[in-house]
Amino acid sequence: MKRDVVIAALPRVESRPVTKLAERTSDPLRNMALRLEKLEEQIQKLSELVRDHAEDMDRLVRIVAENQDVVRQQLLRKHHEKVRVRKHLRELGS
Repeated sequence: MKRDVVIAALPRVESRPVTKLAERTSDPLRNMALRLEKLEEQIQKLSELVRDHAEDMDRLVRIVAENQDVVRQQLLRKHHEKVRVRKHLRELGS
């Protein structure tokens, strides 16, 4: 079963080692690499959410199209029935 989108969008809690502010700012390259890694994870998650949303929208469009086709066929059958009844009544009246 597909995971709930809202639950999946929540940030994951990972146990990261606690680093002091001085340690983080002392190595700007490491800090930038960590930020870049986090950004790449967010982009990947966003891509997954967008893909799931597009699939859901495609399914919804197909469902609506099928429903419209069914309703159109029902209306067409009713119309043909009315035409047959009118034709029959005209033939009886002549």
